[in-house]
Amino acid sequence: MVLGALAFAWLILLCVQSDLTLLLKDYGLFTFLGIFGAIFANATGAGGGVVFVPFFNHLNFAPQAIVATSFGIQCCGMTAGAITWYLHATSEHARDPQWQVLGRGLAVVTPAALCGIWLAQYGGNAIPALSLLRGNLDHLHLGFGIFSIVLALAIYGSVALLNRTVTLTALSQADVFWLPVVGFVGGLITAWLSVGVGELVAVYLIIRGFNVTMSIALAVILSAVSVWAAIGFHLSVTQAVVWQVVLFAGAGAVLGGVIAKYLVLAFSPKHLKIFFGTWVLVLGVSGLPVY
Repeated sequence: MVLGALAFAWLILLCVQSDLTLLLKDYGLFTFLGIFGAIFANATGAGGGVVFVPFFNHLNFAPQAIVATSFGIQCCGMTAGAITWYLHATSEHARDPQWQVLGRGLAVVTPAALCGIWLAQYGGNAIPALSLLRGNLDHLHLGFGIFSIVLALAIYGSVALLNRTVTLTALSQADVFWLPVVGFVGGLITAWLSVGVGELVAVYLIIRGFNVTMSIALAVILSAVSVWAAIGFHLSVTQAVVWQVVLFAGAGAVLGGVIAKYLVLAFSPKHLKIFFGTWVLVLGVSGLPVY
């Protein structure tokens, strides 16, 4: 029902556009980018920016527009994925001990992630002493490349941990301390690159020994909350969102966000992590500036 209402609203929005034929010609193919990016993001716990940032870079988008438009698309795709994962958790794992940490984990990490995002966005602009927190958009692609390579190596390192027979079912006191730290740092990186917090939290939970699928679900829901928190800055301050791209890629991202859960459940966690790590590594290397 929700998807039907969204599809109806999208069709109405599409129909009121001027010169619809030209719009479809110039931006229609972004729908497939949205589908692919959202499937990848919601199947792995990573934000869709892992796909969108290098793609928009190759299209020579301005750095501010890359980040803002990536957030706009993710508001569609990550939300669809978060709803899908939430329904899966409540219907299939309501009494599963391995999934009981989902709610508490989100409660612990989300406030810190939002603080990191808003501090980088608003604090970095309003307070001169915090100007370094704004990041450097002139080095967006370098930062994205380095982050992606480090993330890929961490993912490869976590693959060996998937064979553990004992899975944690509760947060320890150390987790309650470190998850906000990871969330805050991830929030800062997310404000700069439109990716970061979901990836870091997912890797942390998997390394610690929590259920892999639950870790992905938590990361997706966290990413959805984070991108909605971050998009306000780009609506009110930068105004750099390329709405024509969001119109089509966002629609594809909603579809991809729904499909992703079934991909996760169809393949082994090990194969998913290897695929995820390899893809992130390739995107990271491709994002490095080569002179």
